[in-house]
Amino acid sequence: MTGAGQPAAPNRTPAQRKARQLAKYLRAERPDYTYLKEIFRHLRDELGVQVATAPTKLPYVPTEAEIRRYYQTVWAARRTGDIVLIKTLLYTGVRVAELVAIRISEVDLDACRIRITHGKGGKDRYVPFPAAFKETLALHIDTARTKGAVFLFESSWKKPYSTRGVRAMLARYATQAGLEHTMPPHRLRHFLFTWLKTQGIDDALIQPYSGHDSRTSLEIYSKITLADAQDTYDQIIDQFPV
Repeated sequence: MTGAGQPAAPNRTPAQRKARQLAKYLRAERPDYTYLKEIFRHLRDELGVQVATAPTKLPYVPTEAEIRRYYQTVWAARRTGDIVLIKTLLYTGVRVAELVAIRISEVDLDACRIRITHGKGGKDRYVPFPAAFKETLALHIDTARTKGAVFLFESSWKKPYSTRGVRAMLARYATQAGLEHTMPPHRLRHFLFTWLKTQGIDDALIQPYSGHDSRTSLEIYSKITLADAQDTYDQIIDQFPV
């Protein structure tokens, strides 16, 4: 026992030396990563070692009142490009890196959806937007095309917006709105998906266009189509607070 009444720490072999000792037993079998992973999984079971997991910190999700107040501030500024960009984030839930990479040619106004090419994990997908947003988005696209734009959101230097620039814009409006919390892009994304769930939309209908990737979501992809997800989205999005 130590002076503090705690058991003394075990006299362990340094990890690097122990690894060399184990390597002598394993080298002849030419193990690959998968085999080693399986060995150590069984070794943990034999020794009764519990895998320590860090507590999951839930993300902050803005309230409807905060979103309404935030958007009213954006609207009052009368900067059309900012309004379209923020509505695109709110309606689609795309990540900021995906947003700035959207090309005009990837917007399907007839189907009310946007193709996200090489999203997180290098995957492609479609995200819907409400029919009520189509006219506003079409006007924005017409204006952008007259300027020779390729991307949906471009600077006056004919370059797509940077993720840093978008974050700075969102933060500026949050400050102007006097919000207690900032409004980075992922909070708009969290708000959309949380709001859809509170409306009774099942995860299986959200995941085809959310871009989330897990074992469960991969199973769902094989059972549900984008058309099913968009049909449900269309039925509920008219009640969205923005």
